[in-house]
Amino acid sequence: MWGRIRKSGARVVNALRIEEDAGREARTHNLFEAAAAYVSACAEDDQDRIEEASGWVSPEALSFGVNELACRAVIALARERDESPRTVARALLGLPTA
Repeated sequence: MWGRIRKSGARVVNALRIEEDAGREARTHNLFEAAAAYVSACAEDDQDRIEEASGWVSPEALSFGVNELACRAVIALARERDESPRTVARALLGLPTA
């Protein structure tokens, strides 16, 4: 039982661990920096920056960071517009109001 828990914990830690890019930079990036750089590069259609940000953390960590960024952005826009997060998210995706 404990072995299974330890393996699950190790997988989570490995997914969130920061991967250093050998030879490029000595500084490490956290998953939120990677997510912000990745999303802004996607918005600007900058493939070089997309690839660079993708290499800063594991794919799982980047996915988590992008998801967290999306949630925070929708919440911030909803507060700014005085609308529900659901309404804002649907509007951003061009979906009809439900």
